[in-house]
Amino acid sequence: MNNAEKLSPLGRHLLNRRGFLGTAGLSATGLGLAGLLAQEGLLADDANTVSGKTPIRPEIDPNNPYTPRKSHHQTPAKQVLVIYLPGAVSHVDTFDYKPALEKLHGEKPPGLPAVTFEGPSGNIAKPFWKFRPRGESGKVVSDLLPNLAEQIDDFCFIHSMTTETSAHPQGENFMNTGFTMEGFPSFGAWVTYALGTENQELPAFVAINDPRGLARSGKNNFGNGFLPAAFQGTDFNAKHPPNNLRRPASFSASDDRGTIDLLARLNARHLEKFPGDANLAGRIASYELAGRMQTSVPEVMDLSDETRSTLDAYGVEGGTELRGEYAKNCILARRLIEQGVRVVQLFNGSDPSGGNGITNWDSHSNIFKTHSLQAEIMDKPTAALLADMKQRGLLEHTLVVWATEFGRMPFLQSNGTGRDHNPGAFTCFMTGAGVKSGFSYGESDEFGFKSVVNPTTVYDFNATLLHLMGLDHERLTYYHNGLERRLTNVHGHVIDDVLAI
Repeated sequence: MNNAEKLSPLGRHLLNRRGFLGTAGLSATGLGLAGLLAQEGLLADDANTVSGKTPIRPEIDPNNPYTPRKSHHQTPAKQVLVIYLPGAVSHVDTFDYKPALEKLHGEKPPGLPAVTFEGPSGNIAKPFWKFRPRGESGKVVSDLLPNLAEQIDDFCFIHSMTTETSAHPQGENFMNTGFTMEGFPSFGAWVTYALGTENQELPAFVAINDPRGLARSGKNNFGNGFLPAAFQGTDFNAKHPPNNLRRPASFSASDDRGTIDLLARLNARHLEKFPGDANLAGRIASYELAGRMQTSVPEVMDLSDETRSTLDAYGVEGGTELRGEYAKNCILARRLIEQGVRVVQLFNGSDPSGGNGITNWDSHSNIFKTHSLQAEIMDKPTAALLADMKQRGLLEHTLVVWATEFGRMPFLQSNGTGRDHNPGAFTCFMTGAGVKSGFSYGESDEFGFKSVVNPTTVYDFNATLLHLMGLDHERLTYYHNGLERRLTNVHGHVIDDVLAI
C-alpha cells in the first residue's frame, strides 16, 4: 500500500490539491489554467468535503430564495412534518417494553450507575402503565398512548437512539440542529435551503409552538444559524398568528397597497445603484412574502370550514383546554401540509418545568401523574392528525417524524417517584413517505438503559431524514468560516434498514 492509500479522504483531497498546484503553479500560465479549470468545475475534487464527496451547495436567488430546487435523488417524500416532544419521553413507559423491569422491580439495578444526571439512582421500577400487544404486528406497547397504539402497524420505530448530552437545552439543540451548541442551522432550515418550497404564498418552514410557549432552546430549535435568514422557521400557532401581520386599523387596504408599491419602487432604485446587494434583495423577498402572508396565513388558520366530525376526532372539545389548543395546532399542521409548506415542526411541550412535568415531558418526580397529563394533551390529537393525513393521501408524499431529546432511566430517581435523564437509549418513530411500516430497528439492553443492537446516533438519524427527503447529508453543505458545514458535522450514516425505497 502506498502512502496516499493510507490517507483519509481529506488527506487525499489535500494531497491532490497540492499535487495539482505544485505542477500547474510553476508558471503564470499554469495558475491561469487552474483558475479556468476551476470555473468549469473540472477541479471539483478540490472542493471535497471530509467524506471525499463533492459538496452540493444550492444556488440561492436572493430575490426569490424559496424557488423550488431539485433534490439530489428521487424519493417519494416532498414534505416533512416533525412532531417534537421536549422534556424527554420515557421510552420504557411507552414503546420499549422491558419484561426485566417487572421481574426485578424494587431491586437495586445490577451493574448500572449509582449516580445519574440529578443524583443517586434508586431501585428498578417496572413500567407505570400496562403493556400489551397491539395491531397485526403484535408489537407490545403501553396503555399510556392508546390512540397512537391503534396505529402501531403504520410506524417505523428506532429503539436504539443515543445522544451526547443529558441536559435539555443541549439535547434539544443536538436533536434539532446536529450540534449541542447554539447558532447552528436547524433540520428544517437545511431542508428549505436545499429544496425551497412549492407554495410561494406561505413560509417554506413553519414552527408551530406549544400553546404553553417556546421549548427550552427557544427559536434555536427552528433557527437558520449561519444559513441565510430566509430559511429560519416562521413560528406561529392556531391561537397566535405571526406578529404584526395585520395592518393598523387606521390603514385601508388601498393605503397598504400604496405603501407596498412605493417601497418596491424605492428598493428597485436602490438595487439599480448597488447591484448584487444580496442582503437587500433578501430583505425585499422577506417583506414581499410578509405581504402575501397577510392573505394566506389567515386563510390557513381559519378552522371554521373544518367539519364537526374532524374537530371531534382531533379532540378540540371534551378535554382540557391545553388539549383543545394542541388539537387546533395539529389541524393547522395538516392544513399547512395540504398547502404545500415544505417543513412543519409541531411542538408538544414548552419551557423547563423544573422536573415536575407540568409544561413538558420532564418527569423527575411523580412520572405517573406528569406523563399522564402530557399524554392526555398529545395522544388523541396526534393520532387523529396521522389518521387524517393518511385518509387524505398526504402521507404518500409527506414524511412524519416523532422525536424527543433523550430517554429516561429504568430505575427511580433517588427512590422517588420519577425517572432521571437517559442519553444512552431512547425511542423515536417515523411514518409516511419512504419508510417501512410496522417495523422496529435496533434494541436497548434488557433494562432499556443502553442501546446495544444497532446503536443509532443523532447524526445517523438526521442523515436518514435528509436521505428520505432526497438529500445526501455528506454533500449538502454551506461554506462558513472556512469549513464546509453540514447538519451531520463529519459523522453519520443512512439507516438503510428503515427505508422502503
